[in-house]
Amino acid sequence: MRSNMRRLIGAVLVVCACSGGVTAAALADNYVALGDSYSSGTGTRDYSLSSGCQRGPYAYPALIKADRAGTSLTFVACSGAKTTDVLANQVQSLSTSTNIVTITIGGNDAGFSNVITQCAYPLVSCNSDITTAQSYINNSLPGALNAVYAQIKARAPNARVVVLGYPRLFMGVDCNAGTFFSTDEMTKLNATADMMKNVISARAAAYGFTFKDAIPSFTGHAVCSSTEWLNGLSNPIGDSYHPNRTGHKSGYEALVRSVIG
Repeated sequence: MRSNMRRLIGAVLVVCACSGGVTAAALADNYVALGDSYSSGTGTRDYSLSSGCQRGPYAYPALIKADRAGTSLTFVACSGAKTTDVLANQVQSLSTSTNIVTITIGGNDAGFSNVITQCAYPLVSCNSDITTAQSYINNSLPGALNAVYAQIKARAPNARVVVLGYPRLFMGVDCNAGTFFSTDEMTKLNATADMMKNVISARAAAYGFTFKDAIPSFTGHAVCSSTEWLNGLSNPIGDSYHPNRTGHKSGYEALVRSVIG
């Protein structure tokens, strides 16, 4: 009887020990953050993690690592990155052990930053610039995204991939003394963000990735709103029209956490 009891207790201890090991392993997530300035943290005013790429501790990838026990982060998103930069400098961080990937990409390919700059000038029409960007989004961006997403899928086949969209920047009012956006320009720029959403979401779905639309989260928090999650014209100028710390915490981190927990 005693012998049988010892064997039973031993078996229970082994099961408990093994279960604990599985739980610990499940929490040890290997997270790789890819993308452009909307992922690196441009706009959060702290780039202590990488000044050249403007990676900072208030960017959503760093917040996820800090707030989620057992998560290791490889943070390679870089301000100014295009799809070609992701292919040349970032996807190499992925592996079969990667189980979480996030990415924002496509805005720089479409030249969105330059379009916004052009629209901000007084007495200058940016309609042709917007039209050019929209043409690129509809005709060329899908292929560029395919190239990136195919590499992510091939290099990190076991990962949950969260593709994040871009918010609409404007709420119909330009309150910055140094910019001169017309109502028509702001409407067209917001429509361009909608086009980006449609193209990015479609290509993400084609690869089985999860797309999270940033537009609903940032609605009510655009530039010049009473609770801005996006910077207007800023100093330094590069921080302009990027998510601030609240935008990363309450906007982008919340979107990613709704997928990965």
